[in-house]
Amino acid sequence: MPIRKTIPEKDGVYFVTFTCTGWLPLFSITNGYRFVYQWFDVLQASKHHIVGYVIMPNHLHAVIAFSNTGKTINSIISNGKRFLAYDMVKELEQNNQLTLLQKLASRVNNTDINRNKLHEVFEPSFDWKECRTVPFIIQKLDYMHWNPCKSVPKLAAIPEDYAHSSARFYLTGHHAAYTVTSYMDLNDIDLTGG
Repeated sequence: MPIRKTIPEKDGVYFVTFTCTGWLPLFSITNGYRFVYQWFDVLQASKHHIVGYVIMPNHLHAVIAFSNTGKTINSIISNGKRFLAYDMVKELEQNNQLTLLQKLASRVNNTDINRNKLHEVFEPSFDWKECRTVPFIIQKLDYMHWNPCKSVPKLAAIPEDYAHSSARFYLTGHHAAYTVTSYMDLNDIDLTGG
């Protein structure tokens, strides 16, 4: 269930989840995995750190160490979702996915229609949990890394076999599709922006 309260901090380590509207497999349909990696690049360029992730066909889990850049974490996530949505809609348009585009258009609420929003790609809010301890970070990494093995249909037999996940790094020492920052290196990182 999405949490609609604002993250009060501007830095810290957070487990974040957001979902495609109606649980549609939009990351898979649009090959939107690459758009997530581009967003991760933007985050890293702003001194944030991707600690772990899994991109499922219809949702994303990530553990992100946010540095204080003066922007709220909520606005960082909201902007990320917005730009991911633009890229995914553009991909759907280029592939003439008209029925799916109409479905996404039908999910836009009246308030957002009045703001000229055309498509609802993601559920409006996102879930988050602050990760204050190493055991909690490990718990969240384990949870998300096992997602592809527990999904229906199963996407991988073992976590490290799923390409769009940081599991391979944590289990074998080799990065998969995207290079992450180990949670063990976070003590060496100043997240306060100082």
